Amino acid sequence: MSGQSGLTALTLMLFLLLLWHEATTIEVPQDPKILQDLKQPPTIVKQSVKDYIVDPRDNIIIECEAKGNPVPTFSWRRNGKFFNIGKDPRVTMRKRSGTLEIGFRSGGRPEDYEGEYQCFASNDFGVALSNKILLRVSKAPLWPKEVLEPVVVTEGSPLVLPCNPPPGLPPPFTFWMSSFMIPIPQDKRVSMGLNGDLYFSNVIAQDAQTDYSCNARFLFTHTIQQKNPFTLKVQTKELYNDTSYNATGPFGGRKVAETTPTFLSPSGSESSKMVLRDEKLLLECIAAGLPTPTIKWFKKGGDLPGQKVKFEKFNKTLKIVSVSEEDAGEYVCMANNHLGSVRHSIFVQVKAAPYWLDKPTNLVLAPDENGRLVCRANGNPKPIIQWLINGQPIDSSPPNPSRQVLGDTIIFRSVQMGSSAVYQCNASNQHGYLLANAFVSVLDMPPRMLGPKTQLIKVVENNRTFLDCPFFGSPLPELRWFKNGQGSGLDGGQYRVYINGTLEIKRARVEDEGTYTCVAHSILGTADKQVRLEVKEPTRIVRASENQSVIRGSTARFDCKVKSDPSLPVTVTWTKDDKPLYLGWRLKKDDESLTIPNVNEGDEGTYSCTVTSEIDQDSSSARLTVLDRPDPPIDLDLSDPAARSIRLTWIPGNDHRSPITEFLVQFEENRWEPGRWQNLSSYPGDLNSVILQLAPFVNYQFRVIAINSVGQSQPSRSSPRYKTSGAAPDAIPRGLRGWGSKKDNMEITWEPLLDLERNGPNLHYNVWWRRKDTGEEWSNVTTLESKYIVHSTDTYVPYEIKIQARNDFGSGPESNMVIGYSGEDNPTDAPTDLRVSKVDSTKANIHWKSVDPASVQGEFKEFRLYYWRESSLVPGLVVSKEKMTKGFYSTVSEPSGILTELVPFSKYKTFMVVANSRFEGPPSNTVEFTTKEGVPDAPRFFRINRRSFDTLYLEWDKPLEPNGILIGYQLKYQTINGSRIGRPQLETFPPNATDFSLRLPDRSTRYKFYLSALTQVGSGEVFAEESPHFANEAYIDQVDIATQGWFIGLMCAIALIILILLIVCFIKRSRGGKYPVRDKKDLPLDPVDQKDQDGSFDYHSDEDNKPLQGSQTSLDGNVKESDDSLVDYGEGGDGQFNEDGSFIGQYTVKKDKDETEGNESSEATSPVNAIYSLA
Repeated sequence: MSGQSGLTALTLMLFLLLLWHEATTIEVPQDPKILQDLKQPPTIVKQSVKDYIVDPRDNIIIECEAKGNPVPTFSWRRNGKFFNIGKDPRVTMRKRSGTLEIGFRSGGRPEDYEGEYQCFASNDFGVALSNKILLRVSKAPLWPKEVLEPVVVTEGSPLVLPCNPPPGLPPPFTFWMSSFMIPIPQDKRVSMGLNGDLYFSNVIAQDAQTDYSCNARFLFTHTIQQKNPFTLKVQTKELYNDTSYNATGPFGGRKVAETTPTFLSPSGSESSKMVLRDEKLLLECIAAGLPTPTIKWFKKGGDLPGQKVKFEKFNKTLKIVSVSEEDAGEYVCMANNHLGSVRHSIFVQVKAAPYWLDKPTNLVLAPDENGRLVCRANGNPKPIIQWLINGQPIDSSPPNPSRQVLGDTIIFRSVQMGSSAVYQCNASNQHGYLLANAFVSVLDMPPRMLGPKTQLIKVVENNRTFLDCPFFGSPLPELRWFKNGQGSGLDGGQYRVYINGTLEIKRARVEDEGTYTCVAHSILGTADKQVRLEVKEPTRIVRASENQSVIRGSTARFDCKVKSDPSLPVTVTWTKDDKPLYLGWRLKKDDESLTIPNVNEGDEGTYSCTVTSEIDQDSSSARLTVLDRPDPPIDLDLSDPAARSIRLTWIPGNDHRSPITEFLVQFEENRWEPGRWQNLSSYPGDLNSVILQLAPFVNYQFRVIAINSVGQSQPSRSSPRYKTSGAAPDAIPRGLRGWGSKKDNMEITWEPLLDLERNGPNLHYNVWWRRKDTGEEWSNVTTLESKYIVHSTDTYVPYEIKIQARNDFGSGPESNMVIGYSGEDNPTDAPTDLRVSKVDSTKANIHWKSVDPASVQGEFKEFRLYYWRESSLVPGLVVSKEKMTKGFYSTVSEPSGILTELVPFSKYKTFMVVANSRFEGPPSNTVEFTTKEGVPDAPRFFRINRRSFDTLYLEWDKPLEPNGILIGYQLKYQTINGSRIGRPQLETFPPNATDFSLRLPDRSTRYKFYLSALTQVGSGEVFAEESPHFANEAYIDQVDIATQGWFIGLMCAIALIILILLIVCFIKRSRGGKYPVRDKKDLPLDPVDQKDQDGSFDYHSDEDNKPLQGSQTSLDGNVKESDDSLVDYGEGGDGQFNEDGSFIGQYTVKKDKDETEGNESSEATSPVNAIYSLA
């Protein structure tokens, strides 16, 4: 028998595995068009809870909502029987819904409708069931009337005050208060149990000072009912005779016996507790005893689950919120005081109402397809699985060969149209049940495309791309993709087709652009969809910002340069700290950057630039840190005073994100320079307590300045003053020297001590001096000044000098001895035998004989040579005779030197003197010498003018210093064209030539010129110039046009038309009046040669370039006003009419000036002459 059952189980397993591979479940898309046409059995979507408690004051609403196609109809069963809604006027059902509403306006009791309700939703394809809804009406019964006698209890004994609240639905919430509605304080000794009773571990006399009333609050009715209060009478013990006993304790020094712990709840040594899975577990242990016992909890065989366990009511209650099977076991509570302990074991069993392991889901199949419904549930005890079809037990339904029930699974094979139904799975045990509806819908539908028939998708190059093709059909269609309507289906390699119809292009390239067509095909038909794919360049930030730290008040700039596909518009948005950035009037944004001028602390943050196109985006972020000068230090404090030092301590201020690198301590003293702050010392930025070195006899106050990379803080507030005691001077006066202001004195001078070096009052100086190497005694003087003059000295003799500072506290150290000299006098001797040798064009050697050192009568400085240019050997060249000097220092008897920077080809004179620090001696003999001829300087100027297309005109002037007799000029030139240089050419000119014209072979040719002057010695300094660009090309073009025949003919025709019009005009005017023309009309007209100020008539050009008369073109390319204007004929300008209308203007005819230059054009006939002839 067992072998046969094993074979059956094996066969079933193989069958299920085979079915798993063959079954195909159709997922119906939530497309409105498909759902509109899709026929489906009903599905319950909303229902009331299984245990449904209602408020009797409100109408009763039992919910039941379902969907399906066709729309379901609803019916109800009450207590297992059909509930005829139509016969009860109080019951109505909502339209297109199964929800019941029971109203009591016309009377009736809600209690009459208590019972078990179940909703049935039906259409042509099946029946769906709701849960069985147990409807109960909330109840809040009154407390039974009772008279409670006072409770008598002995002091120190335990006590339990029962609550016994009336049974309500749902159970009420209980709490204890006095009759004055004051909550009863609960603690380790007094607390309320889970059943609502009030427990006293031991009673004290103070417990009788109030009464105790249990209160029940009913949630639905929001009412509180109060039980009659308990009153306590506590019998106290006698007092102890021992006065050492604590009379201030809870028992007031009375004889109250201590007791070991015992349990008030639960009773006995062990108990049991059953709790359902996922519910709340509450275990309670309340103990009696004196002193009040302490409660501890354990779990045998393991630790308490620390993450789940909570202890309440002073450790008397253990709570686990959501119980699971591993929480079962033996829990031990132990109560102890110093007299002993007691234990109680609670055996916890965890049972479970049914819960889902695999809940059945709706099944949509095509004809001849296979499928299955699975209903797996667990519980403790194991639930029983029962199947129903359309609300009826499946065993009682007509047999169906395509359906097989195998325990918790129903197998469907080769389903046919018309076999749609709703199946119910019921899993139940003694603790509850589960009910699930799952329909099986057999559906045939031709292939259909979901969404639009055509679609345009733009993607970023080199990105993974998905082309969606959502489709539906029953049976499930086969889907294939094609590109540009050609070839076989796309799958493999670069492409991958997913089961939902999506085509993946692993890396989109430009060549992947095109039209893609997806085709869904089944035995019922075909559907297709086209997707146009465009591949775009990615949008990216090519120059992003970097984190930057800027000083407050300066300007910050964040870059965001973007490169994107030209066909995709992009938008650039800026955010600060992930919030939209408000630009306002201060911030400036352009296409590539964000500029923040005058940065302040509020600008600090993270700035992000996000560039977005319709298909992608890129972003970059950078942090802006605003640096500022630090805040000044605070709380300056002086400590550890000493004679010449004190400790200064301060608290640094805010560094504003730039670390403090240095502290500068300044001081102010009120004796010498009150109000002036001076620097004392600097210290590293990590110090805030330093010892200051001070000077004696100064009344100090201090302040501190913090320094960071931005700058200095404001000074701190000043410290209290600190005065140092006086002392003798420490410093020696500096700068001690002796020198003579006259030939018979010596001034001894020094730098006075600084104010902070005085060290005390009444500062004066002791000065000593004596003549050196004479052995004489020291002379001395005491003075307040910083100078002393020694009179009646010999001329320029050495003295030994020293000095010392002194004040009222004593004398300072003496200085080292220094050597000074008395005053100097005029040297008495002159250098002799001054002569010149080896003279060339720019230098000469100088020789002389020295003087006796004693004749210098002072400190020897130099032999000073005076020289000047007497004349130039170039005829007619005027020179400056300003004297120049050059010093030579030498101690030999016959010294020599070189005189440089002389002008060539010139006559010079020179003499020499000897000089000490103050005076010069008599002059030596005067010497004349002549420099040789040299090369000339560069020409004074060199200009290049271009006066026509093909000619360069060069001008220059002779050098300022020819340095000899000029014999001519040398001009080198060569063509230049970018980096290419032509062959050099050479021109020479006589000395009187200062210009040169060069004919150009091509108007675009440019030259580099090198001009230098020549003497017999050679060529001088070169003056280099380049020929200028002929920039006004428009002028060249206009002149060329003006020389064209068609242009000349056009201008002549225009001039002729104007001439005819003028003649007609004057004829009509002369015929219309009787006014005679002035008598001079028959006189011949004097030709007037006129030249405009800008020289527009003087061209200096060839015959081809002469402009047409009457419409002359200026050199700057502008058309000049016609010479034949009415002004010239008296119609404007100075021409006038007198009162009778006769014309009195002066008639003149303009004549071209350049007749002598070969201008062959004749003078145009004046319109005035024509008038004369007609008159």
